[in-house]
Amino acid sequence: MTFENPSRDTIKSILEAATTIAVVGLSDNPDRTSHMVSQAMQNKGYRIIPVNPNAEQILGEKCYPSLTDIPESVDIVNVFRRSEHTVPIAEEAVKIGAKVLWLQQGIINEESARIAQEGGLQVIMDRCIKVEDSILLPPR
Repeated sequence: MTFENPSRDTIKSILEAATTIAVVGLSDNPDRTSHMVSQAMQNKGYRIIPVNPNAEQILGEKCYPSLTDIPESVDIVNVFRRSEHTVPIAEEAVKIGAKVLWLQQGIINEESARIAQEGGLQVIMDRCIKVEDSILLPPR
């Protein structure tokens, strides 16, 4: 069975309900896409939690080495890692009780989607969260 992203209306509802986004693979380099996208989402009012074992702080927020180290609830797990590295991330997203696994544009992994869906998460793949937010929602 081939994965299909939720409808635009569902994605809009997901973004409207979300307040906290854990970003796996968030770079501390301002020239990297993960940094630019996360900063834009932070500027829109979302709380960004960086997940990067190689940094202590990014965008003014404490970094965590993994999703399971985050001491608070997470609405969306936004992933900036290569497709082949997403299965353990999907497993951790289920483990922490996140609501959504979002694989950024260009990232597709059917196994990760299956794991997340079976764990009760909504899944979005191969879409940029910043683009979707700017298309579907007015400024916060």
